[in-house]
Amino acid sequence: MTAESFNDDRLIRESGSDARVAAIVAPVIEPLGFRLVRVRVSGQNGLTLQIMAERHDGTMSVEDCETVSRAVSPVLDEADPIPDAYHLEVSSPGIDRPLVRASDFSDWAGHVAKLETSVMVDGRKRFRGKLGVPENGHVVIERDAASYGDAPTVSIPLDAISDARLILTDELIREALAKDKKARQAAKRGEVGNDNEPADDEDVSADEE
Repeated sequence: MTAESFNDDRLIRESGSDARVAAIVAPVIEPLGFRLVRVRVSGQNGLTLQIMAERHDGTMSVEDCETVSRAVSPVLDEADPIPDAYHLEVSSPGIDRPLVRASDFSDWAGHVAKLETSVMVDGRKRFRGKLGVPENGHVVIERDAASYGDAPTVSIPLDAISDARLILTDELIREALAKDKKARQAAKRGEVGNDNEPADDEDVSADEE
């Protein structure tokens, strides 16, 4: 992942209370070397606020999750965007990660993803297939199970995508592990400002009143 991709804005954003939390959290963690992937409030364990984040190289260790949790907890307490008591969970995107930036689609081109759009595209709103490299504001999906009469590929505007996630495959696991190893070696050489050991889908949790 390049330094340029670290700064690109998210295409897929939250709404409602999730958006209020995202607006509070993003500017807090960015100076610490992290970027926000997703915020989600759910009814899990009573009420859970999940903050998904990563470093610019795509890694996120247990220690990183703890750092983010310590940084955002007092700010969230003061802003109080969620009136009820909740359980705070900070985690990495994981291998079958959400795709929220144009750079995410570029970084994981060639892998299978599931997409939903906010408007009809080629007669539907849900797609599954292999990602192409985004060009001119569109990403091409090579359908893995095209219905009768469907073209084998479909071009989807990036700004029409409301949700996107990688599908766990053997190829994805191999590439994710290879990228993780490369980032770890770079960190040890001092090329990345992260001396912690990265880990996939790590999380740290805390209870907030």
